[in-house]
Amino acid sequence: MRSVVQRVKSAKVSVDSKIIGSINHGIMLLLGIENNDDLKDVEYMCDKITNLRIFEDENGKMNKSLIDVKGSILIVSQFTLLGDARKGRRPSFINAAQPELAIPLYENFIQNFKNNGIKTETGEFGADMQVELINDGPVTILLDSKKLF
Repeated sequence: MRSVVQRVKSAKVSVDSKIIGSINHGIMLLLGIENNDDLKDVEYMCDKITNLRIFEDENGKMNKSLIDVKGSILIVSQFTLLGDARKGRRPSFINAAQPELAIPLYENFIQNFKNNGIKTETGEFGADMQVELINDGPVTILLDSKKLF
């Protein structure tokens, strides 16, 4: 499971020119689910993202988490995070999970944040989406549940 975590002042996702998810201060999260992912990957990533100290404290240091700042999260599925472009010029998406596996894990991922009391908005799995955001910092962190980077 891979994610791009962006600290944002605001973010929104649209499908067919209609806004389906929108947040203010918090995290814009792009999420890619791999063939071999399971609930352990969901739990690891949710815990890591929820407690990732990327928000500034009163001294301007990144010491606060999403929970500490009572921020929101916008979660958007993005299988292209699993694109492998090491060979040739066209990425291979063979490691991206098929919808039968990915959708239940994606839904569990979303529910995990809601269960932790975090205001959670989402995109639409598999849809052609447009994402707009105002990156705060900018702060962008890459995470991988298998700890490949």
